[in-house]
Amino acid sequence: QVQLVESGGGLVQAGDSLRLSCAASTRTSSVYGMGWFRQTPGKEREFVAGISRGGGNTYYADSVKGRFTISRDNAKNTVALQMNSLKPEDTAVYYCAAESRLRVGESYSGEQKYDSWGQGTQVTVSS
Repeated sequence: QVQLVESGGGLVQAGDSLRLSCAASTRTSSVYGMGWFRQTPGKEREFVAGISRGGGNTYYADSVKGRFTISRDNAKNTVALQMNSLKPEDTAVYYCAAESRLRVGESYSGEQKYDSWGQGTQVTVSS
C-alpha cells in the first residue's frame, strides 16, 4: 500500500477556486490509477475524479465535469485536484486514493479499484 497525505482544503466562497494536493510515500510512477473521492456526513463516499498511471486518461463525475481537473506529477509523486467555480454542494471531506496493485476490470469510479486512502481534507464552500 501507499501512504497518502492530502492538503489544500479550506473555507472558500461560492465561485472561488481551490487546489487540493495529495503526496504519496512512494513513486507515483509505480502506482496505477489514482483518484479523488468526497464524503459528506450521513452519505456514502462518492467518486469525484480519476486518472490513469501515465495521466493520459481522466475520468470525472458528472457533477464536477467542466469545473474540476485532476492531474498527476509522477516526478514529484503527487496528484492534484484543481477545483473551479465551487458550489456549496461541493462541501465535503475530500480523499485521495491510489491503486498500488493493479486491479483489472475495476472502474475508476468505484472504491474497489483503490487499496490506499488518505485521511482526507475538508473543503467548505459558503454561499
